[in-house]
Amino acid sequence: MVISGGGIGGLAAALTCARVGWKVDLLEQSPVFGEVGAGIQLGPNVVKILQAMGVGDALRRVAAFPSHLEVRNATTTERLGVLPLGKTAEQRYGAPYVTIARADMHSLLLEAVRAHGGVDVHLDSRVIGITQSEHGARVETVQDQVFEAPLLVGADGLWSTVRKQVVENDAAPRVTGHLAFRAMLPQSALPASLRTQVVTAWLGPDFHAVHYPVHSGEWLNVVCIVHGKVSGDPQSWDHSANAHELRSRMSQARGALRDLIYAVDQWRLWPLTDRAPMASAAEHAKGRIALLGDAAHPMRPYLAQGAGMAIEDAAALATCLAEMPDQIPQALTRYANMRWQRNARVQARAIRNGEIYHLKGLQQVGRDIALKLLGARLMDVPWLYNGP
Repeated sequence: MVISGGGIGGLAAALTCARVGWKVDLLEQSPVFGEVGAGIQLGPNVVKILQAMGVGDALRRVAAFPSHLEVRNATTTERLGVLPLGKTAEQRYGAPYVTIARADMHSLLLEAVRAHGGVDVHLDSRVIGITQSEHGARVETVQDQVFEAPLLVGADGLWSTVRKQVVENDAAPRVTGHLAFRAMLPQSALPASLRTQVVTAWLGPDFHAVHYPVHSGEWLNVVCIVHGKVSGDPQSWDHSANAHELRSRMSQARGALRDLIYAVDQWRLWPLTDRAPMASAAEHAKGRIALLGDAAHPMRPYLAQGAGMAIEDAAALATCLAEMPDQIPQALTRYANMRWQRNARVQARAIRNGEIYHLKGLQQVGRDIALKLLGARLMDVPWLYNGP
C-alpha cells in the first residue's frame, strides 16, 4: 500500500498496517521530519490503541500523566469543576489520560515504524498525480517517483491532495473565525506559582485557554483561543504572533491565567479551520482509496481528539484490511462504515464545546452553575473514552 502523509495519522497507519503484514510505502512531502512546538492530549480510548501497537513503554518515557482536569472561570478564577484522571481514568477506561508534545508523539511512532520494518519512508515526496483503477492506485510525486499499489491511504492533512479522489466537488476547508495562540516552554522558566502537573481549562467571554504538562511534566504547553481573523493565505497556518496582541485580546483574564499570559513572550499563531461533520461513509473511502485523520474529518480542538481520531482510524483500517486482505474495496467500505459516524459525532461535539467555552452574560452564568453542581458528570465523556 501507499500512504500519503507522514504525520501522526500516517505513521500510525503505517505501523498498524505493517503489523498485520502489509508492505507500506510512506510518502512525506517535507524533506525532513519535524513537528512544530505544540502539545496534544490523548484520551484513554487512544492510549489503549497505542499500547496495543507496542508503543506503550515509549509513551511512558516521554509523556505526562496528569492527575486531573480542572475547569475555571477565566475572569473570576473560580474553580467550576474537576474531572479525576490518573488512576481513576485507568480504572474506569482501562488506560490513563496522557498529555504529550506533538514532536515526542511523532518521534516515538517514527521510531516504531523504523524498528518494525515493512515500511519504506520517502521524504521530499509530495504527491502530484493519482490514478485509480479497479486493481489499485498509481501515485506520482514531485520527484518523478511512481508508486503502484493495491490501495492508497490519504493521511495528508487538512489540504489533502488524495481527498480530491474520494470526495467529488469538494469545497475548501472553512475558516472558523477562531485563532489559536500556542506556546511551549520549560516549567523551570516560570514562577513556581504557575508550574503545574494538571490540565487546566479557563473559560472566558469569546475566549478560552488550556494548559497542561508535556515532556514528562518538565514543560508546559499553553493554548489560548480567541475570536478573530488573520490576513493572507489560510494554508499558511503557522504565523509569528506577538505577546501584545494576545494580551490585548484576553484583557479580561485574571489571576494565574493573566500571570501566565504575561510570563510568556513568544507565541505562535494558527487560524483554525475545519469541515462540517461528516455526512456519510462516502467521505472516508472510495474504491481502493481511503482517507484518515484530517484528510477525512478535520475538527476543532475543543474535545482534544484530532490526533486521537486519526489513530483510531489507523487501527480500524488495519483491522479491516487484516480481515479482508483479498477484498480491498470491501475492506475499505467496511472501514468507512465503522468510522464515519463516530468521527462526525466527535466533530459536532467539538464545535458545541467551543460554543459553550466562550459563552457570555446569563448563558455563562448558567454554564458555571451547571459545572459547579454536576462537575465531573458534565466533563466526562464515557462514549468517547470507552473507545469505538
